[in-house]
Amino acid sequence: MTVTVVFALAAAFANAVHLMTQHAASADIAEHRKGLALVASLFRHPLWLLGWIAAAGGFAFQAIALHNGALSIVQPLLVTELVFALILRRFWIHQQITGAAWTSAIVVVGALAVFLSVADPSGGHPVPNKAEWASALLTFGGIIVALTVLASKRGAPIRRAALYAAAASITWALMATFIKTATQTLTDHGVFGMLAHWPVYALIASGIVGSVLQQAALQSGPLSVSQPVLIVVDPAVAIVLSVWLFDDRLTHNAVQVAIAATAFAVMAAGVVALSRTAPPDLAQSPS
Repeated sequence: MTVTVVFALAAAFANAVHLMTQHAASADIAEHRKGLALVASLFRHPLWLLGWIAAAGGFAFQAIALHNGALSIVQPLLVTELVFALILRRFWIHQQITGAAWTSAIVVVGALAVFLSVADPSGGHPVPNKAEWASALLTFGGIIVALTVLASKRGAPIRRAALYAAAASITWALMATFIKTATQTLTDHGVFGMLAHWPVYALIASGIVGSVLQQAALQSGPLSVSQPVLIVVDPAVAIVLSVWLFDDRLTHNAVQVAIAATAFAVMAAGVVALSRTAPPDLAQSPS
């Protein structure tokens, strides 16, 4: 479990670095370049390139964590990306962070620690059978389609952003199952054997679909709505998929189940609070 936790936290940190560097590079160049010139300049900008290196590292770290551990451990730990981003904002960009934001970050970390300790995920098998795949993909694929159709209709920006974000987050949770299965296929059959099985192609497809839906969420409404949904729904669905597909087992103790559920709800509330109390942009605070 130690390897799983370490690499999941490393993935969360790398994702935070990716977010910060991409925003910083885009903001820096956007002041002087527009259109195709902006794109060309980004490819030559060290921070932008560092961001993509961090993104690749984040994917690799997540894959290692998922290969060695359960979705119900890895995906909740990725929530710490928000906390790492807050730390980077303070000590790298030198933004002033409010006490409320730090308190929210502490709540997120504390509640997450309680959830993982009490839920005690264990057991499971590395490869789901065909019936489990079919039922899970039909169920969650149908939910993604329904949410996307509802979000595409005219309505309040908040509603549309939340629906697109939920669809994207469910897609990311499914993508995590494909990562886990593809890495197991790679271990069992090698590179060419992995390319002969479907999970790697489902992984690519889910990455494209998730990116499109996430972008739609960000463009449809305020970040304070889409960001919490993107971050909270993913681990919640991943826990369900972990039990459904990989036969992972959480605690059977009723009291522990209640504590774990409460801790997850508190973590979700902390994510919402952190999204709303963190600085709205990456502008450096005045000295």
